[in-house]
Amino acid sequence: MILRLLTFARSARWRLGLAVLFGVLALGSGVGLMATSAWLISRAAQHPPVLMLMVAIVAVRAFGLGRGVFRYVERLIGHDATFRILADLRARVYERLERLAPGGLPTFRSGDLLNRLVADVDAVQDLYLRVLLPCTVAAIVGSASVGLAWALLPSAGAVLLCALLLAGVVAPWLSAVVARRAEHRTTDLRADLTTHVVDTLQGAPELIAYGAAPAHLAKATQLDRDFTRASARSATTAGIGAAISAIAGGLAVWGSLAVGVPAVRSGTQDGVLLAVVVLLPLAAFEVVAGLPLAAQYLERVRRSATRIFAVLDTPEPVTDPTTPTPLPAPPYTLKVEKLRAQWTPTGPYVLDDVTLELTPGRRCAIVGPSGSGKTTLTAVLLRFLEPTSGRTALNAVELPSLRGDDVRRIIGLCAQDAHLFDSTIGENVRLARPTATDDEIREALRRARLLDWIDALPQGLDTRVGEHGAQVSGGQRQRIALARALLADFPILLLDEPAEHLDLETADALTADLLTATEGRTTLLVTHRLTGLDAVDEIIVLDGGRVTDRGTHADLVSRPGLYRSLWRRERAAEPTPI
Repeated sequence: MILRLLTFARSARWRLGLAVLFGVLALGSGVGLMATSAWLISRAAQHPPVLMLMVAIVAVRAFGLGRGVFRYVERLIGHDATFRILADLRARVYERLERLAPGGLPTFRSGDLLNRLVADVDAVQDLYLRVLLPCTVAAIVGSASVGLAWALLPSAGAVLLCALLLAGVVAPWLSAVVARRAEHRTTDLRADLTTHVVDTLQGAPELIAYGAAPAHLAKATQLDRDFTRASARSATTAGIGAAISAIAGGLAVWGSLAVGVPAVRSGTQDGVLLAVVVLLPLAAFEVVAGLPLAAQYLERVRRSATRIFAVLDTPEPVTDPTTPTPLPAPPYTLKVEKLRAQWTPTGPYVLDDVTLELTPGRRCAIVGPSGSGKTTLTAVLLRFLEPTSGRTALNAVELPSLRGDDVRRIIGLCAQDAHLFDSTIGENVRLARPTATDDEIREALRRARLLDWIDALPQGLDTRVGEHGAQVSGGQRQRIALARALLADFPILLLDEPAEHLDLETADALTADLLTATEGRTTLLVTHRLTGLDAVDEIIVLDGGRVTDRGTHADLVSRPGLYRSLWRRERAAEPTPI
């Protein structure tokens, strides 16, 4: 996982290299500052001519100023490189989600996907900023520090080497061992908490209506407590690693003093250099002080990387052909023959032996109970799901031989959950065709039976709809989505449950307006409402993924069957006018 993450750094490798260089200069300046200061103080105590100290004085000033400047540049370049890597990684995850949706995402919940796209990708930055850079800089500066101490006094160099290995290798290893389980637990709990909070917010109206909100809030509180406890355990692990590093630093100072004093007494070591030998470990341990925490971050990154690559490695439900066939010329006829489809390779057939034909200008309705395969049919036609067998063709050109994006330029979808952005009505409609003029947008809204209402608003097309269209009603939200689909001017339009979640009166009015707006346009209407379907050319009844009946509204209600049963049930459910 870690090696695979490092491949994402190729585009920023020169920036990371510069960050390492300036990091080495910054920590090297710290070590040089301590060593030079120690020598300067010791030598000044002997009262030599001041000219003999000038080089050391200038060096102290240079190291002191350079340390801050180099540190600033290292942080600036390091963060710039990391954010570029994160932007690329997040774009790849988003592109993968776009390729997987909707057929490849049944195992992921929306809150969990949000956590993978945001929190888990953010956690990856620790690999470059808090693991890769510190470890590389520590290896270089630590080796140089040991080399300097060894040159001054070999035994002191050996002491410093052992202490640095204890603080820079053993302590991080122990931190990683202790933190592995805690970090995995923390990452999983953060994902569970985010998922639960998002699900609770999305389903808040229903939870409140059924009195289930307190139970969900209590579960969120418990998840938060568990996450806080897991984070505290992670902090304890970091503290243990820091303690080991501090102890090793103290031992290095005392060890250097223990070997340095006898060397001075025996005459093998200059007394002025004793302070350098003793104080050098204090600066050298700044190099390895963050490595135990880096080991902990590494475990966190490894767990987040596992979750990210689970998305990136999910196979696409539909793969574009290597050499796609060009789109045929209009007008377009959509033909489906003996279609079979399933969402998973081992799952049941959701569609089985389905046949239909949409000639130019023909309007067809697909009806049936929930779970009968209506939405699955639209997914196959839009190239969101690969058919198991059968034939789907556009003007005799097989749909699987076409690029998915090309298919979706011809076959458009107006879904029941069409997303409205927190922007104006005009901008939400213009999304279908960015070059559209205000007059074209108004014409699309007029055909969706929404223009009179918009003209009565103080801000007209500039009225904001709120997040997810919260400032408009359900019917208005669906009409805005319809206007967007009409503005796109798809040759073939699929309407998937446009009246879902609306009250009966609004649903029937919207269905009637939809059929009026699509008159003369090739249309496939997927609906559970049967009112108004006498205006379509053919009705296909699905049950259990199979076509059980087909014909016009008048034909189907005149003979026994599922359609007549659904029609009578719908009529019986309608409120009696007062």
